[in-house]
Amino acid sequence: MKRTIIQIILIAIAVVLGYLTYQSIMEPVRFNKEKKHREALVIQYLKDIRSAEFIYKQLHNRYTGSFDTLIHFMDSAKIPVVRMIPDPHDTTYTLTINDTIGYVRVADSLFKGQPNVDYRHIDIIPFSGGQKFQLRAGVIKKGGIKVNVFEAKAPYTTYLKGMNKQLIINLTASRKELKKYPGLKVGSMTEPTTDGNWE
Repeated sequence: MKRTIIQIILIAIAVVLGYLTYQSIMEPVRFNKEKKHREALVIQYLKDIRSAEFIYKQLHNRYTGSFDTLIHFMDSAKIPVVRMIPDPHDTTYTLTINDTIGYVRVADSLFKGQPNVDYRHIDIIPFSGGQKFQLRAGVIKKGGIKVNVFEAKAPYTTYLKGMNKQLIINLTASRKELKKYPGLKVGSMTEPTTDGNWE
């Protein structure tokens, strides 16, 4: 009888240990899958911010570090819609602007193909519970030349909110060891680049 009870206990322990081992293996797999899902949306937001900044700079000769300014700009500013006609005498098929045929709001131009995006909340980091992207803009000197720059970023702790805390800590630490930003960002306040760190 005792032997049977011991066998049952050992089987139960083996089952529990097997389950715990499986969970320890699957937790990082699930974490990475959810991380990729969340990052895809955060990256789209950062690309949209970058596109809005590009148009803002074209019209103002600088970037803005204010989301209020950027959102108001997208909502109210208009850009020309021009007719492009190829020069029949140009063998390189260069397009030339014929004339302006109308104007379109910046927001309509940027988000026409994204009907589910509300640009008025482009400052909010997805999955963060309402936390905002960090946005900065300014001028730096590179090779004696003044260059307009901007940077928008979201740390892991914001868009991975609610996920395994230890894995987030480990991920953050590994990025810092490599002297890389622990999260997603586009642009830079130290280099004349508008690339994203996922590119």
